[in-house]
Amino acid sequence: MTEAKKEIVLSGIRSTGNLHLGNYFGALRKFVAIQDDYDCNFFVADLHALTTNPDPRELHANVKNIVAEYLAAGIDPDKATIFVQSDVPEVAEMYLLLNMHVGIGELMRTVSFKDKARKALGLGSNEAENDDDFAKEIVGRDTGKRVNAGLLTYPTLMAVDILIQKATKVPVGKDQLQHLELTRRFARRFNAFYGVDLLPEPYDFDFGGQPIKVPGLDGSGKMGKSEGNCIYLIDEPKALRKKVMRAVTDEGPQEPNSPMSEPVANLFTLLELTSTPDVVAHFREAYADCSIRYGDLKKQLAEDILNITTPIRERINDIMADEDYLRRVLARGAERARERASKTLAEVREVMGIRKF
Repeated sequence: MTEAKKEIVLSGIRSTGNLHLGNYFGALRKFVAIQDDYDCNFFVADLHALTTNPDPRELHANVKNIVAEYLAAGIDPDKATIFVQSDVPEVAEMYLLLNMHVGIGELMRTVSFKDKARKALGLGSNEAENDDDFAKEIVGRDTGKRVNAGLLTYPTLMAVDILIQKATKVPVGKDQLQHLELTRRFARRFNAFYGVDLLPEPYDFDFGGQPIKVPGLDGSGKMGKSEGNCIYLIDEPKALRKKVMRAVTDEGPQEPNSPMSEPVANLFTLLELTSTPDVVAHFREAYADCSIRYGDLKKQLAEDILNITTPIRERINDIMADEDYLRRVLARGAERARERASKTLAEVREVMGIRKF
């Protein structure tokens, strides 16, 4: 009796900096939990990072950092495929081929492109709200600033990452759901145009539970590298404690059972993620009866976060020091990823009529 074929899961993280507590609770911890049950593929998206024209030395260092952090968090290279996006050259060729079936209008209408293009051009959020006006702004604005084509075709590259591996389960954040819907549209369009059933449609993978939103330390919003409100997995104890102690709070509850402000609620969310139930209950009771001292809460929170990040940080440092091990992991990951990618690319080339005589 043959073993049932595992569903293919794919996820990538752009190589734009170290991973943080939000990445750990929102993704890494879940990746570790599913790697026995699915065909898991986790990559570092260095090609996607090029849309912001990073310093080449920083880009290379960030790739190494993220791979080490994947491994230190518990992703097992014997169970999951860990690879770097640019180590799979088939992705770049299929990116070109799929772009021939993607409309410039649908790319320009994506929310993330409009937001990032406005930022690149120095436009305010309320300027050029109409799609036609926005297109004119991009084409006609002569300020010495530019929107690169890679940013525009970002959804195509993301679609290729998924489709070339024939992944059907793709865990994404809320801001990437529109791109995932475009991936399904591109797959349907390609299949219909050539009369084939070649590219499967992928769907968001929520791991069977509620998504976890890890708040930042600045009082609002989620933890994110671009927001500068992160606790990184690699943070040393002194730096981590300092960050937590400087987290935004308020003047404290003035009446028993007062509703919490967003900054304080965020600290309690972090506490629930990292502390024991009795600790959480103690500080909730202290808040409810107005006896809470935010300094004590922050000290406890910092130590509980360190209980989680310290062993990870130590493993990161050990892995970073063993470059031979990193090279072996990535060489094996690239081989696995390329095996499936080359097969998909050959099929795509065949149906498009690109074949050798």
